[in-house]
Amino acid sequence: MPVIISKSERVCRPISLDLLRNRLGSLMGSYGARNSDVSLVLLDDKEMAEYNEQYRHRASSTNVLSFPVELPLEVGMGGDGVEDLGDILISVETAAWEAVDMSISLHDRLTQLIIHGFLHLMGFDHERSEEEAQIMWDKEQQIFHDIKNVRRESMIQLAINVDHVATVRQARGVSEPDPVVAAGICELAGASGIVVHLREDRRHIQDRDVRVLRETVKTKLNLEMAMSDEIIDIALDIKPDMITLVPEKREELTTEGGLNVVDQKNKVRKTIAKMFKAGIPVSLFVDPEEKQIKMAAELGATFVELHTGRYCDALTGKERDEEFELIERAAELAFESGLRVYAGHGLDYRNVGRIAALETIEELSIGHSVISRAVYVGLDQAVREMLDQVTLHSLGQ
Repeated sequence: MPVIISKSERVCRPISLDLLRNRLGSLMGSYGARNSDVSLVLLDDKEMAEYNEQYRHRASSTNVLSFPVELPLEVGMGGDGVEDLGDILISVETAAWEAVDMSISLHDRLTQLIIHGFLHLMGFDHERSEEEAQIMWDKEQQIFHDIKNVRRESMIQLAINVDHVATVRQARGVSEPDPVVAAGICELAGASGIVVHLREDRRHIQDRDVRVLRETVKTKLNLEMAMSDEIIDIALDIKPDMITLVPEKREELTTEGGLNVVDQKNKVRKTIAKMFKAGIPVSLFVDPEEKQIKMAAELGATFVELHTGRYCDALTGKERDEEFELIERAAELAFESGLRVYAGHGLDYRNVGRIAALETIEELSIGHSVISRAVYVGLDQAVREMLDQVTLHSLGQ
């Protein structure tokens, strides 16, 4: 099912063409148009106004136009479709302000318009009668719901932070429980990576832990760290699979908020350069804010990890929805900016589902909730239960 997407040079907004291509392809496949072609053209308002004037004799822009090449012989689920369904034209400018007005992400609004345009190609027309308009509206809502709930073809990855195993150990100043042993159990249970934070005050993870983990972790070792010279030197020496730069205050219980990349851009740039010279990819732990994402991309980071703390700590459903939308938009912006996207902080068995369903996020970093659950059911079972939740929501099962 070839999907051809072209984007006008005058469209400057960051857009994930792969994401839109996958959604349109999924729509075509589920609608029985597997052997058909569709062309999606993304324009600005001025270009769309020209098409609207030429073909509809209306001197203004609009959000979407459809130009069917040939109507299918059979409209409905299971039909074979035709070789070439036609073209869908969308004004990204109009879609963007509509998305703001509707409090949804730009990609979701573009998806809604793609569905609307596709149904026109399949023979639906809301302008013929109120009855047909209602039928088309209901079908659009159902299709959008289906697309949003079957999000990805591959499962999001789960990395486990074992800092709190070391916290218990350090409370007594003894050798157990050992975060190195815990990391091995997590990997055997299905974790795709191990995360540890070597703090300047060494409140939990110790230098020995990081060095032994570097030798024993079979998946991926992600070293969280502040930009202090001492910790930078340790990272350059042991060479973890990746590092994540985080803010760090001695008086805080845990990391509070994301790294202010904008205000510390010179220091971040120098640290990234040192790590890249040593072959160590860098992730930046940031709040889901546009300015932080854009600066992370500008400075050459490989990853961003979106701080999910405000979403997890929200006291009302409205507040939680607002924070989720910020994360969703930030993830899409980062993805289109060429960054690989992780997320974490405060995620637990109850709230992880919506974040796991975001197709632009490839890995979640979770620690406290899993280690807490392990007190009751054991570490192996706790990791497997979290993996079940992640799988359930990321694959839309």
